[in-house]
Amino acid sequence: MNLPQEFYQEQKQFFKKELSLINRKLFRLSMIRLAVFLVIVFFLWFFFGNIKTLAPALIVGVALFFYLVSMYSDLKLLKQKTQQLIQINNTEINVLNGDLSELDFGDEFKDPTHFYSYDIDLFGKGSFFQYLNRTTIKTGKEKLASIFTSNTIEGIKTKQEAIKELADKPKWRQQFSATGSLIKVDASIKIIVNWLHQHSFFTPKSMKVLPNIFGGISLGLLSLSYLDLIPNLVIVTWFFIGLGITGIYIKKINNLYLHANKAKETFKQYHQLLAFIETETFTSEILKQKQEEIKTETKKASEIFLEFSKILDAFDQRNNMIIGIFANGFALRDIHHSYKIEQWINTYSEKVESWFKVIAFFDAKNSLANFKFNHPEFSFPETTTKKTTIKAEDLGHPLLSKEKRVTSSVTINTEEFFIITGANMAGKSTFLRTVSLSIVMGNIGLPVCASSFKYAPIKLITSMRTSDNLSEDESYFFSELKRLKFIVDEISKDNYFIILDEILKGTNSTDKAIGSRKFVQKLVASHSTGIIATHDLSLCEITNELPEVKNYYFDAEIINDELYFDYKLKEGICKNMNASFLLKKMEIV
Repeated sequence: MNLPQEFYQEQKQFFKKELSLINRKLFRLSMIRLAVFLVIVFFLWFFFGNIKTLAPALIVGVALFFYLVSMYSDLKLLKQKTQQLIQINNTEINVLNGDLSELDFGDEFKDPTHFYSYDIDLFGKGSFFQYLNRTTIKTGKEKLASIFTSNTIEGIKTKQEAIKELADKPKWRQQFSATGSLIKVDASIKIIVNWLHQHSFFTPKSMKVLPNIFGGISLGLLSLSYLDLIPNLVIVTWFFIGLGITGIYIKKINNLYLHANKAKETFKQYHQLLAFIETETFTSEILKQKQEEIKTETKKASEIFLEFSKILDAFDQRNNMIIGIFANGFALRDIHHSYKIEQWINTYSEKVESWFKVIAFFDAKNSLANFKFNHPEFSFPETTTKKTTIKAEDLGHPLLSKEKRVTSSVTINTEEFFIITGANMAGKSTFLRTVSLSIVMGNIGLPVCASSFKYAPIKLITSMRTSDNLSEDESYFFSELKRLKFIVDEISKDNYFIILDEILKGTNSTDKAIGSRKFVQKLVASHSTGIIATHDLSLCEITNELPEVKNYYFDAEIINDELYFDYKLKEGICKNMNASFLLKKMEIV
């Protein structure tokens, strides 16, 4: 039984029915709204001139019409969210069937200088990031990328617990993601946070009450003017006094409006994600801790975001000519709203950044939990402090389908090095990436593609793919030397699992053999652990002098004039190479 596939199919069908129901409701509301409008028009025509009948009818009719408009808008938003939920389940079904075309590559996170991400194809087309990423907001995507590249080994048990708990909340995760996918904002979180931190306050404390006093006096003067107790000149003079007071701050008000207008939609939409986090019950340590970070003594963070969005919405009405001129002249409206915005910034600016980070954290963790949910057969690594660095049973690459995946069991003891030889295309590079990715997955709390995986948590460092740098006039060989120097420097400071693929490729075979041998000796002397893949069989002889080094290989056989690979890791040295056979087979020579 394919439980994830079953779940997604059921959810897809459920939300399709919901969408059909919503569409019917929208149609009915449209018809009712049209009917109300026609009734209003009829009353205007039939009772024109009869103010006693017309006035209450118009008030009720217009109020009902706008209530229906509000209901229609809410229902339309629900429709969009339901469509997103259908799309989410459709995407998961496609991914489980091997179609990743709808998923983001994460190309912007490629970094050839990183400890391992470039070598093991962590980002890019067909990458592990593309396969796993389901984030819906930019900061969530960035957080997920940082989790992938952090290379940290702390708190693995608590990371696993958080992923397990979220994996068991697929409906909650989908609701969160659907809401996040509808967020469309003009300004990045970074820009908004910088604005809040760097804002220069300009409204004096007196503005807490002055606009109210000024507005009260204005109301009194207008009443007196209406009763012909004061001349209109007093009203005009008072109006221009109000505009003059506003004019003193107008440049700073306009600058504030510039930033506030960009941030308005962000706070309006992000409050929903905060509400999802606040109202859910969590038991794992990390998730409860993150939930605590968005709590305040008085209000919920979601309410605080919503409150700010309403203040910003009201401030945005200054573009209306009537409000912009008359409300400022008689009530100092811009100054009043500027003061409210600045008071909010003064109270919450230090907390806002952490609240945004909590949202990004859950967006990223949902992707990890989704991966776990999609692969119930994968095993969570069991951490150990014993002499064995990795002991894996039936270890395979998670991106290969079950039909194509060939697994191997492997045990690598601490301070032990494997030298792996093998024919071209026999599986060496895939095995290196499988081991590398398993370490990364284990370190971030994910289950691993293995029936059993025990390891002593360890950081990863690799050299599997180097290239020349023409812009810096740097040869391939020099690029490789820089990478090896980087590795030597890092392992002198911390403990790493080292994975190397064909070292010193950029020099002649004699130099390569001598240099490779000396480099392996240096790695062993540093008490490091790792794997080296090579085509240089002479390097295997180093096991005669270094008992820490073991030889393993991937084999290739020629059967009935065809190459056959079993992709199984075996102990020993490879004897069958296939370059000459392939040259002949492809009629190159």
